[in-house]
Order: sequence, then structure tokens, then C-alpha cells
Amino acid sequence: MPLSDQNIKTLEKKGYRFVGSHNHSAAKVCHWTKKSIMDDGVCYKEKFYGIKSHRCLQMSPSIPFCHHKCLFCWRDVDVTSTSWTEDYDDPGQIIDECIEAQRKLLVGFFGNPNANQEKVLEAQDPTNAAISLAGEPLLYPSINQLLEEYARRNFTTFLVSNGLSPEKLGNLDPEPTQLYLSLDAPNREVYQKICEPQIPDGWERLNHSLELLSSFNCRTVIRMTCVAGHNMTHPEEYARIIESTNPDFVEIKAYMYVGSSRERLKFENMPRSRDILSFAQNIASLCGREIVDQSLESRVVLLA
Repeated sequence: MPLSDQNIKTLEKKGYRFVGSHNHSAAKVCHWTKKSIMDDGVCYKEKFYGIKSHRCLQMSPSIPFCHHKCLFCWRDVDVTSTSWTEDYDDPGQIIDECIEAQRKLLVGFFGNPNANQEKVLEAQDPTNAAISLAGEPLLYPSINQLLEEYARRNFTTFLVSNGLSPEKLGNLDPEPTQLYLSLDAPNREVYQKICEPQIPDGWERLNHSLELLSSFNCRTVIRMTCVAGHNMTHPEEYARIIESTNPDFVEIKAYMYVGSSRERLKFENMPRSRDILSFAQNIASLCGREIVDQSLESRVVLLA
């Protein structure tokens, strides 16, 4: 289902810049990229994993495609398709135009006397792709070629998946630098309520993908988005999944009250930092992990 002109205009007002001929890919400058350029802090991914916030390209090849309509998603989930039948753009074109779009979005920093001009110049040539902006990237038919093209350009890649395409996950080649799988529920019942899967066997597909994690050579991360009053329950069930799938890291992060999620949730559903820390400590103790880092600003705790 292609995006309408109105959908695109709405997303452009929110900072998205669509690229290619078929309007399924977009870039958006991350809040932390801007803060880093102003020497006003960095993303937790720089703190945890060493990537440079000011040289990160936040993008997606599959904006309107996802199997979920998660309550906590910042997108308008009414414009979501679960399968791809449309034509699609070439990976090289997508990357070229995403980089160019980001350069245009950052051009104002050249005239900002408070910006770190060395970082502004470096930001013109990003070195990491966060393939996570919106939608499910594994639904893009040429995901392998996209990863291959990024690798050819010496990018590191952080790929975030909802885990509902285990067959494509098992055939990723090349592997990204870091693979995230989203685990937003401890069991099927909670999963159905918070993720609102648009296919009947979502929970089974997710668990199949989780079982594949140990077969990857790249760094693997389970990412949990915690929504107060919805999925911060059954820590022992989360712990059991983590223990059995054995990712390199687990990120336990608070839902943020932003975007279209504000139409579905309340401000009170955003956990406080101390709530996240307490929940993370509980899970860590149940699966033999340790808290190795945290970012109070982003309300995220890292287990290893």
C-alpha cells in the first residue's frame, strides 16, 4: 500500500525526507545527531557501542511496511502494510539519496556559531546506518543488497527487526554490524495486546527468530520497549527468553511519549528512569546477567 501524498506531507512535517521513485524509503535526522553537533550530549548507542552520533544516518527502506501496529509506535500505524507487492527502489539509489537528504537537513548548522564545525563537516559523510527509522526493514525485498552496499561503502550497520520474518533473517548475507530483535512482551497474551500483530502467527515467528540469534556472528541485541501498565510484568518470562536465546546484550528501554503514540497511550505510560532500572535489575538477577551501562537521559539500561 503506497503512501498517499497527505501521508508523505504529514511525515515530512515531522522531519522525514522521502527518497527514491517509489516513496518507501526515508531519512530523518536523529535528535542525538543534532545534539552531538552542538556538543550537547550523544546517543546511548555511542556510549554503549562506540558509534559516532554526528555521523549516524537514521533511515528506513520500508516506511509503510510492518507486521505490527504497536501501541507505543510513534508512527501513524493506519498506513501499514504487511506484505510487499509494489515496485521498489535500488539500494544504491536509496543510500545516495538518504545521505543527500541528511546533508540538506543539516545545512543550517554551517551558519550556527555554537555548532562544532568539525563535526558539521564530518556529518556530511555518515559512517553508520541505523536501519530503524520506521517500518520493518526485512520486508524490503533487497535487504541483503542494501546491507551489501553499505558494507561496500565501509558503513557499520545497526539493523532493527520485529522478528516476524525469520526466513529472511536466517538468510541475511552479509550480516549487519549489530542485529536488534524487538522483544516487547513476555508472552503471547501481552504480545497480542501491545503489538497488535496483523498476521495470525506473529508470536511463533518472533520466537523462531529469537532462536536464530545464536547462529549470528555479528553482535546481537534483544531490545525491550517498556510501557508502564502494559508490558512491565512477568520478569521471569522475559528472563527465560533471554537465557534461552543468549544475545550479546539486552537493552531495556522506556517507551517515550512522542509522535502518534500519544493518541493511543498516556503520559503516565512512560516509565521513569528508576522504574526501568528496577525492572532491569529484576530481569538481570533472574537470567544471570549484569547491568553494565545505562543512560538516564534515554531511560535505557544495558545488560550483558
